Amino acid sequence: MVDDLRSAIECLKQYEGEYIETDVAVDPHAQLAGVYRHIGAGGTVKRPTKEGPAMMFNRINGHPDAKVLIGLLSSRKRVGVLLDEKPERLGFLLNDAIKRKQPPVKVGKEKAKCQEVVHLASNPDFDIRKLVPAPTNTQEDAGPYITLGMCYATNPITKESDITIHRLCLQSKDEITMFFTPGVRHLDVFREIAEKENRALPISISIGVDPAIEIAACFEPPTTPLGFNELEIAGGIRNKPVELAKCVSVDEYAIANAEYVIEGELLPNVRMREDLNSNTGKAMPEFPGYTGPANPALPVIKVKAVTHRKNPIMQTCIGPSEEHVSMAGIPTEASILSMVEEAMPGKLLNVYCATPGGGKFVAILQFKKSIPSDEGRQRQAALLAFSAFSELKHIYIVDEDVDIFDMNDVMWAMTTRFQGDIDIITIPGVRCHPLDPSNDSAYSPSIKDHGIACKTIFDCTVPFHLKDRFIRAKFMDVDATKWVPDEK
Repeated sequence: MVDDLRSAIECLKQYEGEYIETDVAVDPHAQLAGVYRHIGAGGTVKRPTKEGPAMMFNRINGHPDAKVLIGLLSSRKRVGVLLDEKPERLGFLLNDAIKRKQPPVKVGKEKAKCQEVVHLASNPDFDIRKLVPAPTNTQEDAGPYITLGMCYATNPITKESDITIHRLCLQSKDEITMFFTPGVRHLDVFREIAEKENRALPISISIGVDPAIEIAACFEPPTTPLGFNELEIAGGIRNKPVELAKCVSVDEYAIANAEYVIEGELLPNVRMREDLNSNTGKAMPEFPGYTGPANPALPVIKVKAVTHRKNPIMQTCIGPSEEHVSMAGIPTEASILSMVEEAMPGKLLNVYCATPGGGKFVAILQFKKSIPSDEGRQRQAALLAFSAFSELKHIYIVDEDVDIFDMNDVMWAMTTRFQGDIDIITIPGVRCHPLDPSNDSAYSPSIKDHGIACKTIFDCTVPFHLKDRFIRAKFMDVDATKWVPDEK
């Protein structure tokens, strides 16, 4: 039963090729990510890279008592193992979890494994950079980044809580800058409410948790509107509520069995330049595969305490890796499936938010046309997905005989079932994502503002009246292990 990071690791150890360790010392500054880039990062990382096992670094320079785990979710197959579901059915699993959601529960200090060791910022020797072995992805990064911190805060007015993942840069011994994607993060709403009243917003950052929490935290509206606590979905995945422990220094809660918890307050009306210590003009590599620019003025968390388990494990990821595809893409798949099923039951068979889009920019829709009047509904399904998820840029629609998880098969469909003059539908001038560098007026004069894009549907489905002319060659279905026993 997986219910925290350590049980997740023990689970993976049962599967060949899913987990490895090294006792060779590594520098967390760029070197650790540089190693894993070759071992298992995948995603939109610059080649050479590949999809590979999760990796534990047992010796971290400058941090003799800590380990760093990277790539836990950088394989869809591995996510399936950890969530006990077939990889191609993960979107359906999350939809079921929403239906059986369970609110988190608060537990006493005796169950707060995350507080086995406590470091208070009031101690003159306190320095978060020495306590938390946060790596940099590249030598250009603005500083050490927490890339898998589950940020938890509460609406000052409604008292509703929410959890999300943000870009967090360690700036000093007790200060962290926090990046909010404009207009889409609920914690930013909470921060603005507190800031208008000139109040600090208590916040906890839990690192190293049950992977079900990491996946659930990446849901977005409309599935999880303002006021929806995504921890309820994690509870639905596991069929048991997530346990929260009261923080030791601020009025907030944290994941009780997290490896690390950083406690602090988002300060009102305080901003800090992201690359204050590096002056590179760069932040860190983001999911599209490019290094994002450093933000000139970000909100600041004043750290009050760091707590952790004995012999803690720091968990991190490479920004453009397959890990981001898993965390961002699978919840979006679930939401699209649910929305289209409600509008046209039984037509959308599956969805894959593919690796080239980092889990956000590209979706493959597998659509079944059963009767003549289904023609055109495939494009309606794509429009529904666009209307709900502003960050989607390209949608490819394929028939039921195409494997949406195999991009070669998708490109085959685009080659043999697609004509550019009739099967491309463009929707210019729509808000998309600021981290796509092509979404800028410098790229095209048709773009009025940074972050606006031309959204495009690529309809790679066979017209219904021609389906009998596009039947794939039928091969004998046999069990090859009779001839090749090791074949799986």
